[in-house]
Amino acid sequence: MSPETLVQDNVAENISNTETEAATTDFDREQFDANVMHTYGRFPIAIARGEGCRVWDTDGKEYLDFVAGIATCTLGHAHPALIEAVTEQIKKVHHVSNLYYIPKQGQLAKWLVEHSGCDRVFFCNSGAEANEAAIKLARKYAHTVLDIAEPVILTAKSSFHGRTLATITATGQPKYQKGFEPLVDGFEYIPYNDITAAEDAIGDLDEGNRRVAAILIEPLQGEGGVRPGDLEYFLRLRKVCDETGILLIFDEVQTGMGRTGKYWGHENLGVEADIFTSAKGLGGGIPIGAMMCKKFCDVFEPGNHASTFGGNPFACAAAIAVAETLEKENLLHNVVEKGEQLRKNLRAIALNYPDLFVDVRGWGLIDGMELNRDVELTSIDIVKAAMEEGLLIAPAGPKVLRFVPPLIVSSDEVEQASETLSKVIQALV
Repeated sequence: MSPETLVQDNVAENISNTETEAATTDFDREQFDANVMHTYGRFPIAIARGEGCRVWDTDGKEYLDFVAGIATCTLGHAHPALIEAVTEQIKKVHHVSNLYYIPKQGQLAKWLVEHSGCDRVFFCNSGAEANEAAIKLARKYAHTVLDIAEPVILTAKSSFHGRTLATITATGQPKYQKGFEPLVDGFEYIPYNDITAAEDAIGDLDEGNRRVAAILIEPLQGEGGVRPGDLEYFLRLRKVCDETGILLIFDEVQTGMGRTGKYWGHENLGVEADIFTSAKGLGGGIPIGAMMCKKFCDVFEPGNHASTFGGNPFACAAAIAVAETLEKENLLHNVVEKGEQLRKNLRAIALNYPDLFVDVRGWGLIDGMELNRDVELTSIDIVKAAMEEGLLIAPAGPKVLRFVPPLIVSSDEVEQASETLSKVIQALV
């Protein structure tokens, strides 16, 4: 055996041993709970490793992952393109701060501009930060362009925009706001998909009562129950904003980067935003967020907003790998195809239990299955039972199941998930 072959065999054996050890790692839950703040209601498994659309816990149990880090692991787990990109980048430089030009940041910004209707990009680390940037930009635009002294941003009821103080205020769900009062001034809530309510909230500008500076809204509500936007509503919303000068802001944190079968969720509605945000799937699991805008509303100046880590070389390398792989592997086609397959299967299951389910809805690979509110069974009950059978899915509220697998999911994996879910529901009812 040649030295080269021996080295290769040793490397392969080391990888195999490492994976085996990782899959059976001892996990001390008591120690974890003693040292980590209790800000999450965690399910009782600890994930040790992943590959493709599958993950393994510390006991070695395998799961089919239809959560993908909550719509974040665009390319699944351990994708070769992502591994290569971050490995090569960490060997060069991983962080320098925005005191200097970052070539990878410029490269990623160019891709985002070319694949969207935006003209400028600001980089940060998360969806909440991206939405904070959008809120600040809208407020400065209100002061400097619209001449509004106390600007109001309209957001939708049942929305979700983040966990910072400003973004939980923007979030139209009181359960996230309780205990954190006083909330940030300048937000009002309107029903989703209700254009009359939006127009009423804006008011009659002829009477000189201009106060609404922007409308911040999700093209599809994720945490609010996987509820797609109504086409006519969004077309009318765009028209109203054009007529009044109000900024239209889309929160694309969960629906961006191919999740809906198009690069951006708002493309399903045929409208463009003045500002929109992205995170989650942008880096495929490496933290990065972006706030993008049209040139006309880019009123930020040096010192107005910043992020130490935002758009650093490491995160941008990951995001570029995700972006390029979306194109090279034609993943948008896969999202559309597998999304249709998944919804067809979910509707078939729902038809078998007409008293249990009331709706199946979604775009691409962000799909929801709504339970009848009159039944005792909750989404958490089904999520837990599915986990026992080796399928990871997520709740979107107490009565909606959410399915957001990696965009590389195969037809066989969709069938496996559907069969497991059907088995689980049969056992529960």
